[in-house]
Amino acid sequence: MSKKDSLSRKAFYIFDIVIMLLMCVIVLFPYLNVLAKAFNEGQDTMRGGITIFPRVFTLENFGAVLRDENFWRSAFVTVTVVIVGTLLGLLTQFLSAYVLLNEKLYGHKFWLILIMVPRYISGGLIANYIFYANIGMLNNYWVYILPGCFGVYNMIIIRSYLSSIPSSLAESARIDGANDITIAFRIIMPLAKPVLATVTLWIAVAHWNDWTTTLYYVTDRRLFKLQYVLMQVMKETEKIQAIIKEAEMNGIILNIVPKVTTESVQSAQLIITTLPIVCIYPFVQKYFISGITLGAVKS
Repeated sequence: MSKKDSLSRKAFYIFDIVIMLLMCVIVLFPYLNVLAKAFNEGQDTMRGGITIFPRVFTLENFGAVLRDENFWRSAFVTVTVVIVGTLLGLLTQFLSAYVLLNEKLYGHKFWLILIMVPRYISGGLIANYIFYANIGMLNNYWVYILPGCFGVYNMIIIRSYLSSIPSSLAESARIDGANDITIAFRIIMPLAKPVLATVTLWIAVAHWNDWTTTLYYVTDRRLFKLQYVLMQVMKETEKIQAIIKEAEMNGIILNIVPKVTTESVQSAQLIITTLPIVCIYPFVQKYFISGITLGAVKS
C-alpha cells in the first residue's frame, strides 16, 4: 500500500468517525433532553436552557404520574394486552401467510383480493362503533385484541419472506409424513425468525402506544389503558396551570406553587412509555433489518 493510499484511508476513517458521532448526537440528544426535563423541577424547566442534564433535580414529575390511582391498574391492562395481543396477532398473521402462500389453495386469488379491499375501502369509525356495540365489544377487554389480530400489511411481509424459503423443504417433509401443522411450526417458523421478530416488534409497539381504542370504545375505568390514563394526567396538569394563570390575570393570588408543569409531566410520561420499547429493541435489532429487506424482496 502506497503512502498516498494510506493517507486517504486514514482520512476516510476520520471522516467516517466524525459523521457517525454527529449521527449519534442527532439521535440521542432529543431523548436525553426529554430525560433531563423529566428529572428537572417543572418551574425551573419553564425558564428554558435545559440540555442533557437536569438543573434542579427532582422526582416529582414521575411522582405526579405514578401517584395516579389508575396508573398501576391501567399498566397491568396494557401489559397483558401487549402480551396476549402480540402472541395472538403473530400466530394469526403467520398462519394466514402460510396458508395464502399455497397458490393451489381453492380461491387463492379471491382471498388475496378480499383481504386487500379493506386497506382501500373502510367503513369508518361510526360503522366500527355500531358493529362493536352489536357484538358486545364495548367496554370489553377483547376490544383491544381481537380487532388487531389480523393485519394485512404484516401478513404480506411475512408471506413475502416465506416465499423466499425453498419449497423443497416442505415437500420433503410431506414425503416423510408431516402434515401442514408440523411443517408450519417445526420447519417454516424457525426459518422465519427474522421477519417474525420484526412483526412482533411492530405489533407490540402498536398495542403499547394505542390509546384511541380506549377513547372510542371504553368508558369503564377498570379497562383504561396506560397511554389513555397518562393523557388524562397531562390534561389535568394543563387545567391546573390554566386555573393558576387565569387567577393571576384577574389579580387573584393563589397560594399554589405547583412543582410540576405540563412540559415536565409530559417529559416524564414520554420516558415511562418509551423505556420498555428502548429496552426491548436491542434484542430484536439483529432481526429487524434482515426481516424488512428479505420480506420486501418478493411479493
